[in-house]
Amino acid sequence: MTIYHVPFAHLPDGLARDVRLVEEDGRWVEVTANASPRDGLSGGSTGGAPSGVSSDDASSDDVIRLDGVALPGFANCHSHAFHRALRGRTHDDGGTFWTWRERMYRVAAQLDPSTYLALARAVYAEMALAGVTAVGEFHYVHHRPDGTPYDDPNAMGSALRQAAREAGIRLTLLDTCYLHGGLGTDGHAAMSAEQQRFSDDSVEAWARRHAQLRDDALSDENTVVGAAIHSVRAVARDELADVVAATPGEILHAHVSEQPAENAAALAHYQRTPVGLLHESGALSERFSAVHATHLSDDDVSTLARAGATACFCPTTERDLADGIGPAVALHDAGARLSLGSDQHAVIDMFEEARGLEMHERLTSNERGRLSPRDLLAAATRHAGIGWPDAGEIVVGARADLVVVNAESLRTAGCSPDQILLAAIAQDVTDVIVDGRVVVRGGRHRLEETLAPGGIGRLLHDAIDPFWRQT
Repeated sequence: MTIYHVPFAHLPDGLARDVRLVEEDGRWVEVTANASPRDGLSGGSTGGAPSGVSSDDASSDDVIRLDGVALPGFANCHSHAFHRALRGRTHDDGGTFWTWRERMYRVAAQLDPSTYLALARAVYAEMALAGVTAVGEFHYVHHRPDGTPYDDPNAMGSALRQAAREAGIRLTLLDTCYLHGGLGTDGHAAMSAEQQRFSDDSVEAWARRHAQLRDDALSDENTVVGAAIHSVRAVARDELADVVAATPGEILHAHVSEQPAENAAALAHYQRTPVGLLHESGALSERFSAVHATHLSDDDVSTLARAGATACFCPTTERDLADGIGPAVALHDAGARLSLGSDQHAVIDMFEEARGLEMHERLTSNERGRLSPRDLLAAATRHAGIGWPDAGEIVVGARADLVVVNAESLRTAGCSPDQILLAAIAQDVTDVIVDGRVVVRGGRHRLEETLAPGGIGRLLHDAIDPFWRQT
């Protein structure tokens, strides 16, 4: 048992003061507001400091006092870990999403299980420092660069599982079906040389590999295996339903209407929007997340909402790639759920993603307060969207996740604790607890004690620099 006390905490019914939190076996067993640190203690030890907290951090009565504002753990619901290597490497010649993609392919071609482990571990550690306690990894780099499988067909997925475990965050591995090189008015294109390693060649072959991945992860308490349809550009109309049938009950994600060109191609070839195609395939349900959902029709918004689906916005990526601003408020008002992801990791900052959701709406509507701070926090903590329904709230019985934010930084000093999501940045996170384990303490990741004595920035540099040495 470990006892914490925080001055402020965001609980399901709002901001609470002087909150006493008791963790046992990775769950919250007590959450009490307006409590002194020693309420309920009869003396004696209560288990001491948790792993990662020094004895100096624990007070004599064995209560861990955390200064700041406590939030539930953040859920980063859409990640491509290897895209982190593109940060600061794609701005020299402008271009579009399609030209950006060429550099993405260049990095993807150099990945192998060893380099992907090193890169993803550093990226997931960066996420932990930003308060992320679970990540949805949209994983499609499956095979060798020429498309032949590794001896272990899921070697790349295994590297991601190990990376998340070592970085201290939970992983939802969204194993992606990717079968075609694109979609035009004349139909689907063949895979390019750069895309070969993404493809299993058929839904049946993908489903066999996916089933093996699912079986391999059955005993991995840190991983949920879900599925993804890369997009309606990469999976044809007559294949979509087969993917849905092969993944009953699993979390299912897809890139949806990220660019106008995707919509135009789907309408020209199928006379359906991407949402329409996914709807008729049976993909849309409460387990489905439409990633980006940028260019939706009114009918698309209604269809997603009626299905109980989630729309996962990635505001920092959508503006970095000039994709556009999606209809977040329209989806929210229609009853669809909202979640957030950092996608290509132009930044890893869930505060910025949450603010972007609201600020982009202000730009398009000329109105403030389109989404409340509580709406934004709900989006930033929607763990159910990546298969962890028992996380995302500080409540008895939930997973013992916690993010503590410095209330006296240059950004947050003077702000109301209930609006800290609108003021803080990732660097204001001081402490992160995941399933009761201390992963970040005093702004330092636990890997800095062993693997990364030079800091997570150095770990990232050492993982990324080799990709660009010969370019």
